[in-house]
Amino acid sequence: MATGSLSGLHVLVLEDEVLIAMEVEQVCLDHGAERVVVHRSIAELDDAIWSQDFDVAVIDLMLAGQSTLPFARQLQDRGTPFVFASGYSDLDSLGAEFPGVVVVGKPYSDTALIAAIRTAAGRSGG
Repeated sequence: MATGSLSGLHVLVLEDEVLIAMEVEQVCLDHGAERVVVHRSIAELDDAIWSQDFDVAVIDLMLAGQSTLPFARQLQDRGTPFVFASGYSDLDSLGAEFPGVVVVGKPYSDTALIAAIRTAAGRSGG
């Protein structure tokens, strides 16, 4: 099984739907993540977020109607890996702005999500 494939990772999850956020958190922990921090709104993303040591992020494109793209750009500028997890179907423009960033469409399987996180974190092999 894939248990341990996220071993030791600190994962940031930006997801406003409570049940999805809880599922992502549990799936990451079940696959060995050391810590998972969930934020459900843009308002929660203040300067203190940058003092947290997360290795990879899972980002919904919209949190309570607000775009997370500015935050994603900050992650990109800092070299922090992330994946987009979104229910939006028109995601073509993301590829140009965020080359190499994996997009997992909702609803996604646990396997697809873990594979995307592993790829982003540089753990796609083995």
